[in-house]
Amino acid sequence: MHSKILIVFIAFTSIACNADTGYVFNAKSNELSFANSKANFNPYPSIAAIPLPAGFKRLSTATNSFAEWLLHVKLKKDKTVYLYDGTPKINQAAQFAVLDISTGNKNLQQCADAVMRLRAEYLFATQQFNDIIFYDNEHTAYPFTAPFTKDHLHQYLQTVFGMCGTASLAKQLHSVNIKDIQPGDVLIRGGFRGHAVMVMDMAEVFGVDELKRW
Repeated sequence: MHSKILIVFIAFTSIACNADTGYVFNAKSNELSFANSKANFNPYPSIAAIPLPAGFKRLSTATNSFAEWLLHVKLKKDKTVYLYDGTPKINQAAQFAVLDISTGNKNLQQCADAVMRLRAEYLFATQQFNDIIFYDNEHTAYPFTAPFTKDHLHQYLQTVFGMCGTASLAKQLHSVNIKDIQPGDVLIRGGFRGHAVMVMDMAEVFGVDELKRW
């Protein structure tokens, strides 16, 4: 069996540490500029379009699966990450590309919320409405109910973001062996200072039957 090697492409929402990235923020104009504008341009329309290193191939995904859906989430042409209030986050060197999804105008959609948002958007897109359900830390259920419209979904998620987080999501998800990791899986540490990231894409290297170390 070939050794599976992760392509480092994970979706997460967080506040990163400050760093000297070459970006300059103008507080008066509320604009962010970059010394080399070409470096801030993303040419890939989706994750599936991002080329792999030589010798790698993407893992196959089942039709209509969560993993397949994630590969086709649209990416923004601009790599800048903005906070909920429209200001750019300080460290702009942490991301390779930015998913083209809204952040809303409230300080609610953080790491676990972004994970729940992507899962809910997939279930909505595939009309699996009854499977859109999340639980708070006391195991109170928050199911998505009619009307099954996009506007209502986003209103529903505002409630979920306020009531659920890493602590509750860690209880709702099922543990798997790290050797069996797949796109759509969540690396999570539940708690009230927890964190969560989602694996968006994976590839494996050709011709490697064993991974060895000195």
